[in-house]
Amino acid sequence: MSDLKIQRVGDAEIQLASDGRIAVAVPINFKRRSGRKLVTLPDGEVLKPRPWDSEPTPLQRALARAHRWQRMLDSGEVRTQQELADLEGVSNPYVSRMLRLTTLAPDLVAAILDDDLPDQIRLFDFSAMDPVIWDEQRALVASLIAEHESIG
Repeated sequence: MSDLKIQRVGDAEIQLASDGRIAVAVPINFKRRSGRKLVTLPDGEVLKPRPWDSEPTPLQRALARAHRWQRMLDSGEVRTQQELADLEGVSNPYVSRMLRLTTLAPDLVAAILDDDLPDQIRLFDFSAMDPVIWDEQRALVASLIAEHESIG
């Protein structure tokens, strides 16, 4: 298996359309190495793989599960958290903690999905979080990050 390597083989060309749109054409070659796709910039730098190109983290999986469970409750597929817990084979308190992930601030959700949080921040840190107020959530995450930075 090989990675896909993109190599620029000519000068970029700018094309102007009559409606004002601009198109930039960059001649490139593709090469495969190790089955992964890599984008190589003209200066030779290789871009970091996108989060969706790798295996999801436990926090990403839990976030997806929490939103699926919330949709099941909202749609009436299950009527109660206890019914959901029985269906999924987990405890009711676990369902309750996981559903808290659906109230996270959008920027925290983005940080989880982009895998931009330090590895020391765990699922428990989010599932144990009580505040629904987004500024309080951000403050708690900032304090966790600061705490981990001071330790390590």
